[in-house]
Amino acid sequence: MYMIAICGGSGSGKTTFTDKVRKEVAEDISVVHMDSYYLHKLPEDLKTSNGQPNFDHPDAFDWKLLRKHLQVLKSGKPIEAPLYDFKKSARLKKTMTVKPSRVVLFEGIFSLYDENIRKLCDITAFLHVEADIRFIRRLHRDVEERGRSLDSVITQYYETVRPMYQKYLDPQRQFADFIVGEETDIAAGILAAKVNQLQNLVKKGKR
Repeated sequence: MYMIAICGGSGSGKTTFTDKVRKEVAEDISVVHMDSYYLHKLPEDLKTSNGQPNFDHPDAFDWKLLRKHLQVLKSGKPIEAPLYDFKKSARLKKTMTVKPSRVVLFEGIFSLYDENIRKLCDITAFLHVEADIRFIRRLHRDVEERGRSLDSVITQYYETVRPMYQKYLDPQRQFADFIVGEETDIAAGILAAKVNQLQNLVKKGKR
């Protein structure tokens, strides 16, 4: 089995890029979304000066469960991935079964942050998109899909999103095998071609 990590800041288009790859791949491939692994309740010390939770810090995630699940998938077994409600900022009781496939895509803002997880990955990519575009995309998403107010999204951006990106997210570029810009169609096509090649290798027993 091969695992491919897709990293990038909030609003960089990770999910869209992942979907583009999936559509061009001959066989079904499984996807693990890091957003599903937010902690049910964030630590008290992970709050801003205004008392708001910092969801853009690495410690906001359940790393123990995430590492375990990726290792289980890598070994060829299914997992019960958690589901997260972004309107309530809480993990749901129900889970989603993610079955192993010849190639697994793992996408998230910190998918290249943890050394142990990087060792599980065979290919790593980083989506580099300018800050203003990422902010606009996040603004539309949070207001339209997550029921957030305009002011709360702007405040969160300046309090946590922007500083956390500069401190923790952008440095992950050094661990990427390749960087993807704003035009993702060509890059998605190239990666999909590579995925098809890897799947054929697994079929032939070469991996």
